[in-house]
Amino acid sequence: MEKTTVHVDTSTYHQLLEMSRDADMSLAATVREAAEALWRQRFVRHALKQLSELRDDPEAWQDYMAEAEETQVDDGASGDEGYLGVEPA
Repeated sequence: MEKTTVHVDTSTYHQLLEMSRDADMSLAATVREAAEALWRQRFVRHALKQLSELRDDPEAWQDYMAEAEETQVDDGASGDEGYLGVEPA
């Protein structure tokens, strides 16, 4: 694996080092894990923003929910919730 150098402020370095020690991981593994967690957090935030914008358009939301119901796969969980835990209109 290729490597490079990343410069961070001392406070961030010590925070990463503490997390590394607490998890008994290398500093590189901790940085990799932190980057992945941040990527996932931003991905979810973006997806939630898109869903919120979709909900603001009643016609588009109804189309989305109808398509979701058509493609829904039973996961075996019981409950009356619709796709994404939202009651179908």
